[in-house]
Amino acid sequence: MSLTTHSNRHENELIVLREIAHLLATETNQCEILQKILKILEEKLGMTRGTIMLLSFDGKELVIEVADDVRHNTMSEVRYQKGEGVTGKVLESGKSAIIPNIFQEPDFKDRIHKRFKKNIDAISFICVPIKITNEAVGTLSVDLICENDILHESERVLSIVAGMIANDVKARRINRLEREALQAENLRLRHQLEERFRPENIIGNSHAMKEVYMRIHQVANSDTTTVLIRGESGTGKELVASAIHYASPRSDRPFIKVNCAALNENILESELFGHEKGAFTGALYTRKGRLEEAEEGTLFLDEIGEFSPMIQTKLLRVLQEREFERVGSNKTIKANVRIITATNRNLEKALADGTFREDLYYRINVFPIFLPPLRERRGDILLLADAFVEKYAEKMKKKVRRISTPTINMLMAYHWPGNVRELENCIEHAVLLSNDEVIHAYNLPPTLQTPLKPTAVQQNSLKSRIQLIEKDMIVDALKRSNGNVAAAARELGYTARMVRYKIRNLGIDYEKLFAANT
Repeated sequence: MSLTTHSNRHENELIVLREIAHLLATETNQCEILQKILKILEEKLGMTRGTIMLLSFDGKELVIEVADDVRHNTMSEVRYQKGEGVTGKVLESGKSAIIPNIFQEPDFKDRIHKRFKKNIDAISFICVPIKITNEAVGTLSVDLICENDILHESERVLSIVAGMIANDVKARRINRLEREALQAENLRLRHQLEERFRPENIIGNSHAMKEVYMRIHQVANSDTTTVLIRGESGTGKELVASAIHYASPRSDRPFIKVNCAALNENILESELFGHEKGAFTGALYTRKGRLEEAEEGTLFLDEIGEFSPMIQTKLLRVLQEREFERVGSNKTIKANVRIITATNRNLEKALADGTFREDLYYRINVFPIFLPPLRERRGDILLLADAFVEKYAEKMKKKVRRISTPTINMLMAYHWPGNVRELENCIEHAVLLSNDEVIHAYNLPPTLQTPLKPTAVQQNSLKSRIQLIEKDMIVDALKRSNGNVAAAARELGYTARMVRYKIRNLGIDYEKLFAANT
C-alpha cells in the first residue's frame, strides 16, 4: 500500500470515528444509532455485512441487534451460544478474531448472511468484542475484501468503535436499571400508601375499595366538610363514617350514630335536637339531643333519605348556620360538629319526586363516597370470609382451620343481595354448625345452597343434602391426597372404583381441580 493510500485511509478512519461519536452523543434510539454506525463503516471504510449482536437478558446467548441486508425474521431466529462458531468464541474469550478467508475457516458458521450460497470471491471477516469492564456483552463483525496487511488496522478501528458502542450500551443499561429500580420503589411506596390509607376496620384489597380508601384519606383531615356515603344496604357505610372520624382531628371527641330509618318523625326530631321538659306528652325532663352529644365530634346520620320535610328543614339550618333549638325551646344552641350522612336511596329520584329538598341535597353532597356492592368486588369475598371465620370462631370458642373448596365456589358464585352484612351472617351461621374444623358447603344457610343438577330434587330434601355432604367430603379427601383417587378412597373407606363412580355421578370436575396430576 502506498503512503498516499495509507494516509487517505487513516483520514477516513478519523472521519468515521468522529461521525460515530457525534451520532452517539446526539441521537437516542439505540437501534437507529447502531444501524447508522454500520452504514458509516460500509460507506467510508468498505466494511460490508456489518452485524452487531448483544447478549440476551439472561446472558446465555447472542442475539442480533442490527445487521445489514438481513431479513427481520432471520434476525429473530439466529442466535449464538458462547463458544459457538467464530462469533461465539469472540464472546467467550473477549478477544478479536481476524479470518483472512472465511471459506477456509472450519469454525465459520455463516448462519446470518448465507455467503456460501452466493458463490462469491474470498472474503475476510473481522469480529471484535463489545466489552463493559472486561466483560464481553456483544460483538461487532464486518466483511472485507482486501489485502492481509489492512486487516489488523481495520480490527483496531473496529475495536475503538466497539468500545464506543459499549459505553452507550453501559449507559443504557444503567438507565434501565435505575428506571426499573425507580418503578419498583414507586410501586412499593404506592402499596405502602394504599396500606396506610386502608382503615383498620375495613377489609378489602380490590381496586374499587382502594378508591374508597383514598377518598377517606382525602376528606378525613378536613374536619368540617360534610360527607355523603352512598351504597346499597349492607356495604359498610357506618364503617366508612367511623374510619373518617377516627382519622380526623376530631378522633378524640364523640362519634355519635343515629339510624334515621328506625325512628318516626316526632321521635327523630327529639333524638337529634333534644327537648325541654314538658315540650310534649311524656317529656318529663330536659334531654340533650344527639347534636349536643356530638359537640366537637362527629354526627353520623344513617339513611338520611328517610327524613321528613320538617326534619330536612331543621337539618339544613344546622348545616348552613351551625345552630339549632331543642324541641320546646327558643334558646339557640351553636353546633360545632361534623356531619356525615349515608343513604341507600336514589336521592336524585327523590329530588325529582319532590320528597327531598334540593338545597339540602347540595349541602350534604359536598364530598360523596360511593361504596361498591359486594358483587362488584368479588376479589374481596375470601378476605372477608376468612376474617369473619376468625372473628366468630374466637367468639364461639371453636377451632376452624379452613373453608372447603366447594364452599368457596358457592361463596364466589352467589350474588350477595345483602352485601357484606349478609356474608358475615352466613359465615356466623356456618361457624356455628361446623363440627370438624372445616366450613363445608352444607354449613352455609339454605339461601346459598344450589342443586347439583337442574333436574335434581329440591335442595332441602334429604337426598340432596346427603349428596352435598358426600360431594364435599370426596373433594376434601382428594385435595388432601393431591388428586390421588386410591389414597382418597382409603381415607373415606371406599374402593377406588367406587370413588371414581361418585366423581362422575356427583359432577365433580376432577380434571379442573387436579389437572397437574392427570
